[in-house]
Amino acid sequence: RAWRTVALRAFSGRCGLDRVAVGRNDQPRLSTLAGLLMLVVGLTGGIGSGKTAVSDRFARHGVPVIDTDLIARELVEPGQPALVDIVTEFGSNCLDGDGRLHRARLRERVFADPAGRRRLEAILHPRIRAVTRERVAALTAIPYCLVVIPLLTETGMTDLLDRVLVVDAPEAEQIRRVMARDRIDAVQARAILAAQARRDARLALADDILENDGDFMALDRQVAALHRRYSALATHQIKTDDPG
Repeated sequence: RAWRTVALRAFSGRCGLDRVAVGRNDQPRLSTLAGLLMLVVGLTGGIGSGKTAVSDRFARHGVPVIDTDLIARELVEPGQPALVDIVTEFGSNCLDGDGRLHRARLRERVFADPAGRRRLEAILHPRIRAVTRERVAALTAIPYCLVVIPLLTETGMTDLLDRVLVVDAPEAEQIRRVMARDRIDAVQARAILAAQARRDARLALADDILENDGDFMALDRQVAALHRRYSALATHQIKTDDPG
């Protein structure tokens, strides 16, 4: 039922090809929307788990990567409607001197205000979903693509995916990485982790779990194994769906 490689756990019985989608299941999966026989794999994980390291390795295998964090940044560029809505909702003090979004200031504000965070999500999440759908639909002649969705548990975008890959890491390693990356102390790093979806909630969505403890060679092997697996699943989907 399951296949296994170095530090990699996979649950083939929960493949999106035969499982019930979770989340907003009133919309078609992205592979269906694209009108293509293409597997759409969602990549998620907690802060500091190593999602970028994983997605970069998939990209080296020639896999198209759509990163919703990058989409979110594009959506709040000066002149974008989302930025206008954010300023209307939170005031002009969330901008820097150049009229660009002051991310740290806004993050600090909504971090301490759950209702404010929900208002911000209401502005951004529908737009992120729409752009993600457009970009997957524009892909052609590929077996599968990777959609990086850090807040997959919170956004409920699993209904758009065929399969979910969760990058998991020991909490101590996550804290170390976040401290080094953001130049914050351990208390702040733990607070950020605590504000995210629970680890068990993310793992409950997983079809595959990639354990990233910092061993880059092991990570290379795991991604290569997953690339072979997803390519095979995509081939299976084509054979199953091909009327010929």
